[in-house]
Amino acid sequence: MTRLDQIESSESATGNRAIVVGAGLGGLAAAMRLGAKGYKVTVIDKLDVPGGRGSAIWQDGHRFDLGPTIVTVPQLYKELWAACGRDFASEVELKPLDPFYEIRWPDGTKFVAQQDTDKMRAEVAKIEPRDVAGFDKFLKDSEKRYWFGFEDLGRRSMHKLWDLIEVLPTFGLLRADRSVYAHASKRFRNDKLRMAFSFHPLFIGGDPCNVTSMYILVSYLEKEFGVHYAMGGLAGMAERMADVIMSQGGTLLMQTEVDQIVVREGKARGVRLSSGLEMGADVVVSNADSGHTYNHLMRDAPKKRWTPKRLRRTRYSMSLFVWYFGTKGTRGDWADVGHHTILNSPRYTGLLHDIFMKGKLSDDMSLYIHRPSVTDPSVAPEGDDTFYVLSPVPHLGHGGVDWETEAEVYKAKMLKVLEEQLLPGLESKIVTEQVFTPETFRDRYLSPHGAGFSIEPRILQSAWFRPHNVSEEAEGLYLVGAGTHPGAGVPGVISTAEVLSQLVPDPVT
Repeated sequence: MTRLDQIESSESATGNRAIVVGAGLGGLAAAMRLGAKGYKVTVIDKLDVPGGRGSAIWQDGHRFDLGPTIVTVPQLYKELWAACGRDFASEVELKPLDPFYEIRWPDGTKFVAQQDTDKMRAEVAKIEPRDVAGFDKFLKDSEKRYWFGFEDLGRRSMHKLWDLIEVLPTFGLLRADRSVYAHASKRFRNDKLRMAFSFHPLFIGGDPCNVTSMYILVSYLEKEFGVHYAMGGLAGMAERMADVIMSQGGTLLMQTEVDQIVVREGKARGVRLSSGLEMGADVVVSNADSGHTYNHLMRDAPKKRWTPKRLRRTRYSMSLFVWYFGTKGTRGDWADVGHHTILNSPRYTGLLHDIFMKGKLSDDMSLYIHRPSVTDPSVAPEGDDTFYVLSPVPHLGHGGVDWETEAEVYKAKMLKVLEEQLLPGLESKIVTEQVFTPETFRDRYLSPHGAGFSIEPRILQSAWFRPHNVSEEAEGLYLVGAGTHPGAGVPGVISTAEVLSQLVPDPVT
């Protein structure tokens, strides 16, 4: 990888130069696709390692995977590597996780999500036998939405109004106007099962009570393709992606911040770094948050659609409070705690309303616990464990939370829940820790409002309504990542690069 002090002068555009702003998974996938087309690609990122929200930090022998923890739809990665003339399976080891995760409620009820359909029926019957028929219907609903929402809309551009108009009848038939939670409520009588089959939008920053029911496709996706863990974490996979880019002749310029996308005569001409150095390009791809791209990187360029006023009206995802910690000598402890566990608050819809609508930091919380050391011993010293515990919280745009003082208070509440419901004796075992608050997401990832997942995937913020992969604000400017179409979730982010490759013309050589 290259440092800024190794860049001697501004590079002029020659017909085959591309710059990718941001080395998140979307930016890396975009660079791979452009490199396969024949572009000479430079990827620029303010962090010291590739991966963006999928990167990791090492601390006292523990590897903390900072963001996404699973791989779904592995064929997307196989296709990406194949487009570059490489074999994904020989470079990245995926380990199937089955069960996928366990959901627990305060009264002791448990639901184990797994790939086998008959076992899932048994889990449903254990909670409410009358809901087994509803589960079967829900799975069929999910499959229809997968083929339409993921394999059709999710793998082509939606930047023309006609793209939207021609699919409106199908949106209507599939009741895309209905929320994920509302759809689950039609299929399940039991409130716990309604939660178990509607919470998935939280993994992509959406309120299940408002996100379009197209996202129930996740249930079919998990059943059909399984849930996997990339050995070495997503950060390890990001490193392999960087290797591919460099093997194509590309450059990764780390610890370097882009201050502005240079636009002249309506065309993106390159970027200007925070140092003042200008780098020319024929194609500019932004993997920065789409809000940051248009509000900051394009601040001096005239805009007709993604104006500051429009972006102020945009609804962003919730943010996250994440506690990363390592424990000493606990590998054999807490034997009933697997790779992924979800602890529920006594409330579900009420807590969602507090987070997304009221912007209130509640005393109760629901937690997502990641314990990768049960699958990947490399994340911790021998005999030890590495965890991260995540709680959805309001983003900074709601205001009212002073994280300077609230972080320790909230962590103490989180510890109490963990010790009472999952990890007894935890406090005395912790030997190293790190906390990310919404302010960390704002500062580390330049995320508007410190949102955890960019723009929320509501119906009027999806497909054509979402920032397009080809920008209407400047010729030669393209966008990838969670805040664009098809966007939300790691498979969606990887798919943005596939759509990009359909839009960017072959280089002039």
